[in-house]
Amino acid sequence: MLKVIELFAGVGGFRLGLEATKGFEVVWGNQWEPSKKAQDAFDCYARNFEGKGIHSNEDIATVNASNLIDLNPEVIVGGFPCQDYSVARSLSGEKGIQGKKGVLFWEIMRLAREIRPKYLLLENVDRLLKSPAKQRGRDFSIMLASFNEAGYSVEWRVINAAEYGFAQRRRRVFIFAVRNDSPYVHTRKMIGHSRMLRQEGFFAGAFPVTDELSKHKPSEFELSSDLVFVSDHFSANYNNAGIMRNGVVYTEELIPKEEKPTTLGEIIESNVDAKYYLSKGAIEKFKYLKGPKKIERTSASGHKYIFSEGGMAFPEPLDKPGRTMLTSEATTNRSSHVIEDPETKQIRVLTPVECERLNGFPDNWTSGMSERMRYFCMGNALVVGLIERMGQRILEIEEADKKAVSEEPQQLSLF
Repeated sequence: MLKVIELFAGVGGFRLGLEATKGFEVVWGNQWEPSKKAQDAFDCYARNFEGKGIHSNEDIATVNASNLIDLNPEVIVGGFPCQDYSVARSLSGEKGIQGKKGVLFWEIMRLAREIRPKYLLLENVDRLLKSPAKQRGRDFSIMLASFNEAGYSVEWRVINAAEYGFAQRRRRVFIFAVRNDSPYVHTRKMIGHSRMLRQEGFFAGAFPVTDELSKHKPSEFELSSDLVFVSDHFSANYNNAGIMRNGVVYTEELIPKEEKPTTLGEIIESNVDAKYYLSKGAIEKFKYLKGPKKIERTSASGHKYIFSEGGMAFPEPLDKPGRTMLTSEATTNRSSHVIEDPETKQIRVLTPVECERLNGFPDNWTSGMSERMRYFCMGNALVVGLIERMGQRILEIEEADKKAVSEEPQQLSLF
């Protein structure tokens, strides 16, 4: 069993996916919502995983890494917030790097440097690859340079869950970092970048791609080892897949070999409570929000412009996977799912259980908190089945690494 530390755990999506493989033990999980008295996500996590590992409800910046080293973790996982990752010289002007205060990625790097896990598996919104708008790709470049400095190789892939058989069109970037002294890195050092991404790498086995070539050209470049230079001056165009080894980055746009998705209709509940049905007034409001529109607006400088947006399906088609679920799900806004109930033919929003199913959680996983928080937590969660596939890949890599080590010629001692 590989021992795991789970950061920014939410309601435990990473843990559910890894534990489904029967090959991981989460020995410590941290979830803390700053500036909030109610810790709903942590309470849900602690309740569902009661008696299994240590559950931490504290600011990650205050966690002493030495206490975690004693747990012998080999994997760190987490879905961390998307923030501004800019860096600067230390206050004394020396070489030390000072990350922007409160940016939680630096806490991941702090723990990675001190604990030295063999693997890290992280998740974020796909716009991370392009942020910030004024220096495209800077933030992700800082992350890659940080992992390189810490002695890790990195692979990444933007994955739309529905393209691999799941019920939600949720696009997220997944980042797999592996320590450079591992057999996985050593045995693949002569394999070309594109072959790694398409056939031999971490994501290739679990999320196959076609042989088609995208209209976006691959690119290769070397990252500076000076994080301040990267922060101040570097920009890059990152495609939906890539690899970084020894500071050399290769990125390519891959086309998924799509699997038949689970449809919204397949996850719908029966005998739904009347409170989820919409009034005539609410239906009209949703029709407007989801319909096409052109509105004249005035900017802060007094400039007039036309705001326009296209129409959305209303109600949602039940023969397709759901759209990306947001934390505002079930409120009166454009992004909420609105369906025609197959039994009653009346218009309603999704139930909390249906939202859990969209992410692959067990029914009523989030029960015990308010309904508003249940929707919020599912809007923040990930698709559990994706993590199960990635966990299986890590176990396959572990088996291959053990075999590679056992087959290495043993050095003979002359004494």
